[in-house]
Amino acid sequence: MASDSARTALEIADWRRRVFALYDAVRAQDDPEEAHELWRIERDDLMGRHPATPLLEEDSPLFEGLPIAPYDAAWRYELPILPADPGGFEFATGTDGIVPFERIGKVEIPDAGTLDVWRLTTYGGGVFIPVRDALAGKPGGTYGGGRYLIDTIKGADLGSDAARGTLVLDFNFAYNPSCAYDPAWACPLAQPGNVLPIAVPVGELYG
Repeated sequence: MASDSARTALEIADWRRRVFALYDAVRAQDDPEEAHELWRIERDDLMGRHPATPLLEEDSPLFEGLPIAPYDAAWRYELPILPADPGGFEFATGTDGIVPFERIGKVEIPDAGTLDVWRLTTYGGGVFIPVRDALAGKPGGTYGGGRYLIDTIKGADLGSDAARGTLVLDFNFAYNPSCAYDPAWACPLAQPGNVLPIAVPVGELYG
């Protein structure tokens, strides 16, 4: 019989396999609203039924679905990655040591502000865009530490065009990091360049 640590590792691997498959299915959909409904259903199933769920044991019996706002097409963009000043930050984890990120550019959100685009500089690489908005930490608002828009390291990728240097950013797919539900998880959160001064009322909410 596998040890507890081996079983946990396999459960997390299966979770990530399902997340990658989910985003593959999302990108294959012609209708973003239908893709969003598929995403919502699968996220609810993962959170409510998968053994690697970040929900605390005492919260699982009460789970009836994530608070995800209805789809609003006005929050979907395909944006170029623009030049930005060099920069970076390091994130300390309990399992992976120090995880370094490098700023590779920024995106301009129409009528909202800019968000820094980060690249994980260690093994595996990956593009990472968190966001914290004006509803963060407010009752019925969004998670205080911010949400994730893009995290290709974990499979959360809505599409890109390398030749044009663009990314699909759809705030309807903004989701809470695992640490929003279980403080045992260590999650890199929104940096100062990933804070928007406006409310973003779509995506996964909190509280």
